[in-house]
Amino acid sequence: MKEINAKKLRAMWMDFFKGKGHTVISSASLIPENDPTVLFTTAGMHPLVPYLLGEKHPGGNRLANVQKCVRTGDIDEVGDASHCTFFEMLGNWSLGDYFKEEMIAWSYEFLTDPKYLGLDPKRLAVSVFEGDGDCPRDEVSAAAWARCGIKRDRIFYLPKANNWWGPAGQTGPCGSDSEMFIDTGKPACSEACSPACDCGKYLEIWNDVFMEFNKTADGAYEPLAQKNVDTGMGLERTLCTLEGKKSVYETDVFAPIIAAIEKNCPHRYGESDETTKAVRIVADHVRTAVFMLGDEKGVLPGNVGQGYILRRLIRRAVRFARQLELGSAGISAAARAVVGEYQEVYPELLDNGGKIAAELEAEMARFEKTLTNGIKEFEKLCQYLVGDTVSGKAAFRLYDTFGFPVEMTEELARERGLKVNTPDFYAAYAQHQKKSQAGAEGNFKGGMADNTEVITRLHTATHLLHRALKTVLQDENVNQKGSNITEERLRFDFTFGRPMTEAEIKAVEDLVNAQIRADLPVICEEMTAPDAKKQGAIGLFTQKYGERVKVYSIGSFSKEICGGPHAARTGELGAFTILKEQSSSAGVRRIKAVLR
Repeated sequence: MKEINAKKLRAMWMDFFKGKGHTVISSASLIPENDPTVLFTTAGMHPLVPYLLGEKHPGGNRLANVQKCVRTGDIDEVGDASHCTFFEMLGNWSLGDYFKEEMIAWSYEFLTDPKYLGLDPKRLAVSVFEGDGDCPRDEVSAAAWARCGIKRDRIFYLPKANNWWGPAGQTGPCGSDSEMFIDTGKPACSEACSPACDCGKYLEIWNDVFMEFNKTADGAYEPLAQKNVDTGMGLERTLCTLEGKKSVYETDVFAPIIAAIEKNCPHRYGESDETTKAVRIVADHVRTAVFMLGDEKGVLPGNVGQGYILRRLIRRAVRFARQLELGSAGISAAARAVVGEYQEVYPELLDNGGKIAAELEAEMARFEKTLTNGIKEFEKLCQYLVGDTVSGKAAFRLYDTFGFPVEMTEELARERGLKVNTPDFYAAYAQHQKKSQAGAEGNFKGGMADNTEVITRLHTATHLLHRALKTVLQDENVNQKGSNITEERLRFDFTFGRPMTEAEIKAVEDLVNAQIRADLPVICEEMTAPDAKKQGAIGLFTQKYGERVKVYSIGSFSKEICGGPHAARTGELGAFTILKEQSSSAGVRRIKAVLR
């Protein structure tokens, strides 16, 4: 295997695709902009959905980047060899430009050329779509791989379950994909062994998605006018494969984090399965928490949405840290190690270092109080317990009323020779989730694909609201911290240290409506991020120097960097009404508003 680390892999990726005429774009925020379908950016293509659907990107029609992502749908799997909640995704895109032949040739070149990954071609295997009654067998991709030198017996035809990227919703862009694998050398599990198996013979390293069809409402698949390429290579898993490691936690990105944990506790990674799992969970969750707290749009611990996910990760890290006899100082040291490892690539972590440390320590202190109260309640419960099993209802009450994790209840029960009826606990939990939906994270389905007229109007209104808040509150430090738009309303989070008065709320509402009545034009211009900053545009200026952005001006009232859908004129919006102004988290206020 070629000697490589995360820094080299990122640079290698960027250099390769710049050489193929791609514009390198910055990682988007972990917090999706105006997207109610998902709490966090879950893939590199997520922020690019409008451009995959035909909108023009300032960087052109060939793009590449390294995107920071968070997925927590399989949080219970974290601690095994490969699952992480935070990860980096290497990606490149063709927006109606090159397609299968070029992408496959470049994929082979990047994987096998000694200047890049330098993999032995004999160890590669690929899969393509086998075809069905809806769409044809992907012989174009198979032929392209064969021209590269991949033998036909290493090209596997697999069904939609393995080699198909479905539409964002019931309808929309979709198409086959072609996946690349490294043969580990393990013997085949059977004559039918293929990359579809989970026997460990084949390890996926890259995925090329070819969006070439549009699924219609009647279930038909029509050719797309704009055919796109969307590829993804997970940095951590690729490093693990290239370095021949048994786990992603043994790669260089985790080394300083795990070293900080070991330095502050009496246990060592690898000394037992239980310790190894606990170290991995602490390292992963602290890393993810640091990225959430340090993000440009910043998340703070809370009881709903993104804040709930962050709180859950921190508290889960604390719980497993207890197994390691790792105190809060050790968790803080691990967080500093994360900042140190990533500050060059993601300077926002260094810029927000003080906030990361303060919020992490505050949440750990709150959880220690929760643990103390929960243990007291558990002791009371044990006094009246009949038999040797804590009921699921009692365990859920500890969780729901006192924030006490069921895993802690199980741990305390084991120490006393007791059991917990966990099936009943999870049944109660599922019922609770159905009622509240608080903190539930959906899979990525559509992103800004839902550019309906209502969504477009509400999105435009957030620009007016943002500027109106700065004007009425007479504070240019009032900045957007998050936005969520549905067909019914907009929700806008912003930095401000106190509740707004009724007079201030009315003044903001009146100022927005004045701009709507003025029927101002909404103009889009493309320029570099530094030029946008010079012109006074509102936005997050973390982009690399020279990167082009879209700037939307609403008359002379508002100028903001944005990539979402916009109305042509403010007169299209209708009447703006603020329904509620409330606290979102410490130092952050929230406005809910509608257009009528």
